[in-house]
Amino acid sequence: MRKIKWGIIGLGDIAHSFAENFSVENAELVAVGSRNLQKAQDFAEKHAIPKAYGSYEGCFYDPDIDVIYIATPNSFHYEHILAALKQKKHVFSEKAMMVNYSEFTEAINCAKENNVLLAEAMTIYHMPLYQLLKKKIQQNDFGKLKMVHALFGSYKPADENNRFFNPDLGGGALLDIGVYALSFIRYFMSSNPDILSTTVDLYPTGVDEQSSTLLKNKENEVGTLSLSFRAKMPKQGVIVCEDAYITITDYPRADKATITYSNGKSETITAGDTKEAMKYEIQAFTDAVANDSSGPYMDLTEDVTKIMDTLSREWDMNLSKHKPF
Repeated sequence: MRKIKWGIIGLGDIAHSFAENFSVENAELVAVGSRNLQKAQDFAEKHAIPKAYGSYEGCFYDPDIDVIYIATPNSFHYEHILAALKQKKHVFSEKAMMVNYSEFTEAINCAKENNVLLAEAMTIYHMPLYQLLKKKIQQNDFGKLKMVHALFGSYKPADENNRFFNPDLGGGALLDIGVYALSFIRYFMSSNPDILSTTVDLYPTGVDEQSSTLLKNKENEVGTLSLSFRAKMPKQGVIVCEDAYITITDYPRADKATITYSNGKSETITAGDTKEAMKYEIQAFTDAVANDSSGPYMDLTEDVTKIMDTLSREWDMNLSKHKPF
């Protein structure tokens, strides 16, 4: 069996987690790239990776690499994704994949032109718990789906120089934590929702500090989204069906859910393992490349990107490279 060979560019904390969790039978991590050669060499030595490049281009042009994992800040994803795709590399990008929908569609077209796959590293789409819950909802175990709610609050110290508050670096709650909440909502809703109403408080730099959004799709399923960058909130998701509601804590990588039925009885179900979250997504994309199938869950990534793009325009956010579609 031929192993799919991976390279990493952008060697921050998430890249270290990725390398530590890279244990897939039909894949091999063979190279890393950084704008600083010493940083690349230190990273490669720490994780026993054969090759280290002092540029991202080193990975893009390496003929041994099949897949590039992009872990640079999201404001740079557009240029790095396109550069990798044009060298006929499959691309697995950290979230949010793109700052806006215009750049997303350009990347999709580039992937098609070069006959390679593109997908977002969204753990939610790959957790066994959610695959089990979605199956149960689709087979009507809990009655008709009515609502999906998602909260996510993360306290970030006020610092206008920090990337979290910098519009030129893709700052704001929506692109950092909102992509998780929207992906959770979209995963369970039957079709992509429209935005019914939204309100936002912008930080002085022009990025979103906190917001609340109401969504609804053609099946009359309702979604609610509440985000904060200056106050902690539970990372809690609630799926509401006619005969039960499902509560999930720490939903970005959850392996446990509590189901409360209309008669008052409740049960807890588990599936998968939170600690294996990155392995699930690495395995899924490796298998897609090996089997020459489509990029996993790209239809959902596209829907979420559309929603984020629309919200950022309605909020009049000053996002770098923002283009209407």
